[in-house]
Amino acid sequence: MIDFQTFLHLADIDLGTPQPKPTSIEGDQREAARALWTSADGNIEVGVWECSPGRFTARRDDNSEICHIVSGRVTLHGPGAAAQEVGAGELLVLPLGWHGEWTIHETTRKLYVIHKA
Repeated sequence: MIDFQTFLHLADIDLGTPQPKPTSIEGDQREAARALWTSADGNIEVGVWECSPGRFTARRDDNSEICHIVSGRVTLHGPGAAAQEVGAGELLVLPLGWHGEWTIHETTRKLYVIHKA
């Protein structure tokens, strides 16, 4: 179990050794993540994720996600070519059914909350 103090130091949480990003389509992206809490039924997960610069595809077919960008800067390219830049301190929501691409301009760390459908 993670105590509440951990949430106050998101930038310092050890995420382990970064691994190649499976959905990367540009750049030699590497990612690492650590789940901080999972609900008893497994439908909600809170964690920290970090990824190096590049571009990757993402789909939210089976879950929605709320992200708080802790550090870094990304551009999200959603359906219909809509693009939105998001940086440190900002919050974004990827609703159930969202699909698109992330362009990571600098190594980015986020706090995420995933809710499975």
